[in-house]
Amino acid sequence: MPAFRVNVVSDVHGNTKDLARAGEGADALVCLGDLVLFLDYADHARGIFPDLFGKENADRLVELRTARRFDEAREFGARLWAGIDRGPAIERAVRKQYAEMFAAFPVPTYATYGNVDIPTLWSEYAGPGTTVLDGARAEIGGRVFGFVGGGLRTPMRTPYEISDEEYAAKIEAVGEVDVLCTHIPPDVPELVYDTVARRFERGSRALLAAIHKTRPRYALFGHVHQPLTRRMRIGATECVNVGHFASSGRPWALEW
Repeated sequence: MPAFRVNVVSDVHGNTKDLARAGEGADALVCLGDLVLFLDYADHARGIFPDLFGKENADRLVELRTARRFDEAREFGARLWAGIDRGPAIERAVRKQYAEMFAAFPVPTYATYGNVDIPTLWSEYAGPGTTVLDGARAEIGGRVFGFVGGGLRTPMRTPYEISDEEYAAKIEAVGEVDVLCTHIPPDVPELVYDTVARRFERGSRALLAAIHKTRPRYALFGHVHQPLTRRMRIGATECVNVGHFASSGRPWALEW
C-alpha cells in the first residue's frame, strides 16, 4: 500500500516562491501560519516596515527589539507612524502578500493562523482547496489532525495574540488527535529558546498538558525560528519544530 505523505510548513513570512513548490510529492500541505512578512530580521530591507520607512529605520527597530528595549521600540515606531493612517496602510500591504501566498497554496491545503497573521482577512483569500482551521479537527489520509492557531500575549503585541485561557479552550476543543498542529510550541525551554534572537519565546502550558494527557503521535509547530532543539519526545509524542520556511524553503514531510 503506497504511503500517504503530508508536507508541513510554518513561518512562511513572504516566501511565496518556495511556497508554490511546497506541496510537491505530497498528498496534502499543512501550513502552521505566519504568512505575513512585517520585518525580516535576517534581511532588514524586506517586509512591510522597510517598504514604508526604509532599511535604516528597520535596522534601528531590530536593534531595539533584539535588546529587549520594547518600550523604546514602540516609541520609535510611534514617531515613524505619526501622520500615517496605520491600519489601512498595513492592511493594504498584508492584502497584497495574502493574495500572492494563498494563490500559491496547492490543493489540498490545511492551514491555521500564526501570531503575525490577521485572521479576519483569510476568508477573502482562501480558495475552495484551502481549509482554514483554528480550534478544530480534520481527517487527512485517515489520521485525525487538530489545529490551534495564534500566539500568546507578549510585549511584541503582534496581531493575533490571545489570552492563555482562550488558547487553552481551543486546545481543549481539539481533544484527542493523531497529529496536533499549532503555531507555537509547548512550553518547554529547549523548544521555546531562540538561539539567534537569544530569548525565550512564549510556549503554551496548556499545549504541554494536552500532549501529556492525550498522547498524540506528533505535535507539530513553528514560531521559534532558530530553536535550541528542533525535535524531542514528550512521553509518547514526537514534538517537531517544522522549521522557519522563510529561510529554508523546505517543507517537513510526514509519511505513513
